[in-house]
Amino acid sequence: MKEHEDIERVKKLPRVGQTVKNKENGTVWRVMEKREVWQSVDQDHLVAGVYILYWRVKEGVLPGVGELLGYVHTAYDNTFEANWDIVGG
Repeated sequence: MKEHEDIERVKKLPRVGQTVKNKENGTVWRVMEKREVWQSVDQDHLVAGVYILYWRVKEGVLPGVGELLGYVHTAYDNTFEANWDIVGG
């Protein structure tokens, strides 16, 4: 849908397979999954969002095994810009 595509473009979200670095603690994560979702902001209102599943990259650990984080990014937040830098992929 156009709303979801706009969020990905404006927020400069990473693609599946790209790696990102957490700005706070320097850990590296790989984007394992991305999908379009609708986020509830109150009982009567939904907004478009992009769900991203991140896997923490650790030497000697197979992809998808270990620590996972999932976030919904919407047009109304800056969580990706505030917390992540795209570093590879």
